[in-house]
Amino acid sequence: MDYLSLITRPIENDLNDFIKLFNSSLTHDQALLSEVLSHIRQRGGKRMRPILMLLMAKNYGGVSKVTQYSAVGLELLHTASLVHDDVVDEAGERRGQASVNASYNNKVAVLVGDYILSTALLNVAFTDNQRIIEYLAELGRILAAGEILQLSNINNQEIREDVYYEVIKQKTAALFEACAAIGAISANASDEEVKKARQFGQNLGIMFQIRDDIFDYFDSKEIGKPTGNDMAEGKLTLPVIYALNNTDFEAMLTLAKKVKAGTINTDEIAVLVEFTKQQGGIDYAEQKMQEFSEMCMRYIEESVKNKAVKEALTAYVDYVVQRNY
Repeated sequence: MDYLSLITRPIENDLNDFIKLFNSSLTHDQALLSEVLSHIRQRGGKRMRPILMLLMAKNYGGVSKVTQYSAVGLELLHTASLVHDDVVDEAGERRGQASVNASYNNKVAVLVGDYILSTALLNVAFTDNQRIIEYLAELGRILAAGEILQLSNINNQEIREDVYYEVIKQKTAALFEACAAIGAISANASDEEVKKARQFGQNLGIMFQIRDDIFDYFDSKEIGKPTGNDMAEGKLTLPVIYALNNTDFEAMLTLAKKVKAGTINTDEIAVLVEFTKQQGGIDYAEQKMQEFSEMCMRYIEESVKNKAVKEALTAYVDYVVQRNY
């Protein structure tokens, strides 16, 4: 099934307008900056976050210039955060393409990230909507705090599921939550409608991150992410957290502490990955993802009246659950 065609059907023209506006915002006549921005534009991705914002606006009245500038602003903020994250993580690749810091250097990456962040703020200012401006500014603070929380959690010897959710609510889920809420705000939805849209976005984002985390326990050229990559970076995600907290294997707990200490090797990661699979960690994560999916579907059934948008959002939820990369 071609999920993306189903998802974008009600907003095809709006999405094309967004892409033109987004690409034009990532252009400059200064040689090096122009080159780096072109490098970033080439890894456009599937635009799942702006698509969500456009669909939510469509649900509550229609896509406007306010929606479009909001979507560009949020996607630029997200893009800037990824450029900076790659510097922090010393990552050499992003979406199968060399990262900015790898292609150029850390100085260029940080400065270009700053330029994109400023461009995000400029675009959201074009909305002339104080509520949306405040929402996007707060999102930037939340994303930065989420990264710091994740770094501090590496040094925390406790292995807790609630901390895992606290981190992703300030990272991936915060972005989806903002897309859903701002999309609704841009279409003049009521406070109660915005509240429900925001919760839908958060549930969708949590589900999206759980699926991403499951990928890390399997080899796949499509995913482009080696098994155990999160563990190599000091991160323990939902599947292994469940396995560790529901079994009594001291040796595995020792390996988990080595993950947090950054001293684990490739062979030990493979042992911990296999342990997670055998102890039902993947099954548990799939079950939790299904629970969030059901909450998303309840929102769609109760709060989405437009038939085309309902079909698109249903396909969106199905895609997040079923995607394999």
